[in-house]
This record gives sequence, structure tokens and C-alpha cells, in this order.
Amino acid sequence: MGLSFLTKAPLAALLLLSQQLMAQQPVSNGVEMADKLRADGKIWVVVAVIAAIFAGIIIYLVRLDRQIGKLEKEVKQTGTPAQKNDYSL
Repeated sequence: MGLSFLTKAPLAALLLLSQQLMAQQPVSNGVEMADKLRADGKIWVVVAVIAAIFAGIIIYLVRLDRQIGKLEKEVKQTGTPAQKNDYSL
């Protein structure tokens, strides 16, 4: 139940035309909030917070991968996971 070529072509042309129109809109002189933060020197606080969040996510994923790896090895060796209730991160 697909669309025929005659209905796809106008939709594709409209999509391409709308993207061209949106790309032609003028850009302002800059982002006012970012300019203010940069002028006050607070942009580094924003960068530090984003970096801390990113580092936390990476650390969490690495720990999770190690724990999953241990469980996979255990299942391969014994065939069943241990009956341990402490699977906390």
C-alpha cells in the first residue's frame, strides 16, 4: 500500500522547496544569551557543567559495561546466572 510516483513527486518537491526557503532566513548578529555569558565570563561555568554531566554518563556506561561483561562470563561458564540478590550498580 505505497504511494504512487505521482503523489511522491509533489511531496518531495514541496519538502525540498520548504528547506530552501527556511535556509534563506536571515540570521541575527548572534545569540544574545551566549554573548552575555561570554562577556561575564560565565560561559566556562556552563562548559564545566556540561563536561561534568558528560563525564558522569561515560563513567556510568563503562561501569555498566563491566558489570554486564561479568554477568555474560558467568552465564557462559555456569549456564545460569548466580542466585545473588545484589546486582546493584
